[in-house]
Amino acid sequence: MTARAACLDVGSTDTKLAVVDLDTGDLVGTATHPTTLGGDVLDGVDALLAAAGPVDRVYCCSSAGGGLRLAVVGNEALVSADAARRVALSAGARVVHVAAGPLSTADVRALRAARPDVLLLAGGTDGGDTGTLLHNARRLAAARWRVPVVVAGNADARPEAAALLAARGLPVTATGNVLPRIGVTDPGPARAAIRDMFIGHVIGGKRLSRGTRFARMIDAATPDAVLAGVGVLADRLGGDLLAVDVGGATTDVYSALVPGTPPPDAVAGVLWRSRTVEGDLGVRWNTGGIRAAATAERLPLDDTTPLGLAAAAVTVAVRRHARGGRDLRDVVSVVASGGVFRHAEPAAAAAALAPALHDHAGGWALPRAPRVTVDAAYVLAAVGLLAADHPGAAARLAATTGVKPGRR
Repeated sequence: MTARAACLDVGSTDTKLAVVDLDTGDLVGTATHPTTLGGDVLDGVDALLAAAGPVDRVYCCSSAGGGLRLAVVGNEALVSADAARRVALSAGARVVHVAAGPLSTADVRALRAARPDVLLLAGGTDGGDTGTLLHNARRLAAARWRVPVVVAGNADARPEAAALLAARGLPVTATGNVLPRIGVTDPGPARAAIRDMFIGHVIGGKRLSRGTRFARMIDAATPDAVLAGVGVLADRLGGDLLAVDVGGATTDVYSALVPGTPPPDAVAGVLWRSRTVEGDLGVRWNTGGIRAAATAERLPLDDTTPLGLAAAAVTVAVRRHARGGRDLRDVVSVVASGGVFRHAEPAAAAAALAPALHDHAGGWALPRAPRVTVDAAYVLAAVGLLAADHPGAAARLAATTGVKPGRR
């Protein structure tokens, strides 16, 4: 009997299961169960695992409990603060506040008002300015800051900054600089530290489950897993890829671009694989946000159907993603995910995506001739969960999305 893995995605609304043959990458089966929020999320998880039958390994990602609210502090708005903001977004966090420069009392007050779960403290390239990072660490320590901090700034000042905060009893993780030098972004270390904070926050802070078993199960935040899955799919595709995931509470946009020469103005570096989350755009819990955004962007809106809401949410979310400095002209394939697309007829799903792909009033350069696919089996999260341990199975599973390899 071949080895099988159960890949779980525990969302705020539904928990999804994909059972994968680890030898062939075949999708053995899928199932969905309402997430048992208000009780113990393990009730729904265990129901799905019982239905899956014997498996050799369980992988799990989660965005239940509202996800992670993250604030960012850096040296300059257009350099280290922007690099840290983009790293935070790619790590699966919702960025609720960005500050730049030496913090004042009013700045700290604004940080508190944003109610972050974690603070990403960056600033200074390695070997560069140390003053701002240390000033901000002292300011936060003096203000009796109580939110966990990831320190990812100048290597010369990082140990002292972390020590200042730890001396106040704060949970602190010091990790690699998000901007080690001008034009170079290093997202990996901070992303991993944010992931660990996310897992502790979702399980500990939200009290989604009794005991520690669920916390031990979590391998990644769902957006982090999906970004990894998008990366695997992009490698298979051999060209630029855009993915949109419309959920009940948020609309997430992922882009994986073939690495090339960074533009000369990219002082904060380029994340060739990036994600943005729009916390005001959701087809179940944030329909008011979609209406407000469509009005602000002067978009037509059919809010009588989920697909009408999804069409507006995708258009607004892709506009915001592209305006953040993403060049999507060479995108050769677009993948749509989320229940609103998975449960729709193919023609209706394509019609809901069309406004975003013909958005000549959006202020961004459109893909020239993209192919459109719906992740009907919802495998992107499973692909990402398997990518590190079983890259071959992950790549073969990615093929079930229907995306065809091609060239730029």
